[in-house]
Amino acid sequence: QVQLVESGGGLVQPGGSLRLSCAAFGSSLRINRMGWYRQTPGKERVMVAVMNNYDGTAYLESVKGRFTISRDNTKNTVHLQMNSLKPEDTAVYYCNVRVDLDTIYWGQGTQVTVSA
Repeated sequence: QVQLVESGGGLVQPGGSLRLSCAAFGSSLRINRMGWYRQTPGKERVMVAVMNNYDGTAYLESVKGRFTISRDNTKNTVHLQMNSLKPEDTAVYYCNVRVDLDTIYWGQGTQVTVSA
């Protein structure tokens, strides 16, 4: 079993920055991908940024150039640095971890609100 602990959400003004963090806990973790998704009411959860074990990354088109994903594999943590935030970035952000290529775990979600 894997437990994910998220932190870093909150309220920020447009143009501001936030940094999300997620730590994975469990025994004999074989993580091969970590990342972030987001969801707004009435809409599907969408991928924001993911990083595999070879530092390969993928980003949602609308966040490219503003968000940066990073990992610390020694601590099983993943971070999302979000700069130049826009009101449309407002959502609940979920940490996502893939283990053994076929098992997905989700964090509890952290609210990000971008508003003046």
